[in-house]
Amino acid sequence: MTLTVQTDLAPMLAGLLAAVLCGVLGGLLVLRRSAMMGDALSHAVLPGLVLGFILTGSRASLPMLVGAGLAALASVGLIALLRRAGRLEPGAAMGVVFSVMFALGIVLLRVAGDRVDLDPDCVLYGVLEAIRWPGVSSLADLTQPAAWAAAPRQVVTLAAVLALALAVLGVMYKQVRLWCFDPALAGAMGLRPGLVGLVVMALVAAATVASFEAVGSILVVALLACPGIAARQLTDRFGPHLLLSGLIAGVAAIGGYLGAVFLPALLGHNQAVSASGSIAVASGLLLLLAIAVRKLRTRLRSRAHAGGIGAQASAAGQARMDAQGV
Repeated sequence: MTLTVQTDLAPMLAGLLAAVLCGVLGGLLVLRRSAMMGDALSHAVLPGLVLGFILTGSRASLPMLVGAGLAALASVGLIALLRRAGRLEPGAAMGVVFSVMFALGIVLLRVAGDRVDLDPDCVLYGVLEAIRWPGVSSLADLTQPAAWAAAPRQVVTLAAVLALALAVLGVMYKQVRLWCFDPALAGAMGLRPGLVGLVVMALVAAATVASFEAVGSILVVALLACPGIAARQLTDRFGPHLLLSGLIAGVAAIGGYLGAVFLPALLGHNQAVSASGSIAVASGLLLLLAIAVRKLRTRLRSRAHAGGIGAQASAAGQARMDAQGV
């Protein structure tokens, strides 16, 4: 198999945008030690998405975003209620809420299946390979304004949400950094960490909605967790962590897509492989690689430190022997 602009440009671009968007926002959740919240939101917004489809009868981005946002807010409230009233651990509360909300979304999908053109498999696995860019058969066509006017809806939506997320994080950089590491200090400085957290969760919900149709909920969960955790293995600084999260997610998207295209043929199989699943696997492999790099770096530093101590002890012993005239 070979890559072609006509069949592969749009899905690869959609996968890349979704990966970078979820990777950066997931990096914030990892720093906040709330990676499971991304998992919860990515499942819990499904009922809101389906209700948006049912009420409007279309896949327009605005009703999807509004419905998902309301479902996300309801989920956050339910998690807080269960933690306080039921005295549950945060992980247990999130597990209960996102499982029930996701099951409700699946039920609504089945009930509304004859009224809305929405396939449950599309929600789970996405339709990345089916995305096409009409009128674009070569890179030269991208120089024409008409080509950009016909850009796929998924690509436009993902690009818009990514631009919004980067703009918000740029404006609220200091507030978000303090919210991740020291919410109490942020509150003492009058930066309103609760509002900052609400903004971040709203961005995560928007990223989930924008990514659902293209890559599906399974890949959204992987991209919200793996790149951020991988970046955490490689750096302790806030800015580089976010950059690495986006970079690792982008590499996973391109590498995973290329793997889905070429690996089956190399292994002698004719059956196609899900691009979304391949990207999720690539993100997991990059996480394992980052862990291996961290362990190797730690071991090398330990050996260098032990060697330095040994050299100092040897020099001190030699100095004592010289002083004693040995």
